[in-house]
Amino acid sequence: MAEFPMVDVIKLKPLDGFKLWVRFTDSSQGVCDLAAMIAEDGPMIEPLREAAYFNRVFVEMGAPTWPNGFDIDPIHLYMKMKAAGLLEHVAAA
Repeated sequence: MAEFPMVDVIKLKPLDGFKLWVRFTDSSQGVCDLAAMIAEDGPMIEPLREAAYFNRVFVEMGAPTWPNGFDIDPIHLYMKMKAAGLLEHVAAA
């Protein structure tokens, strides 16, 4: 049975190349490359291909969200980043 951590994104920062630096509620952080997701088809993703629009990302209810309502599930993002070895724990600030 898979274990699903109950985490939310508490801080994020857009980076060049469609990457996001994210910090989760468990004090882990890392950089996730979203270029492959941005390349997928779909009317909600299409605006994100414009770097200026991608950079308008914000946290809403613990999820990375864009002005058009597109968001990324924080638990899925956390599990993907953890499996890829992209997370590091930092001291609580």
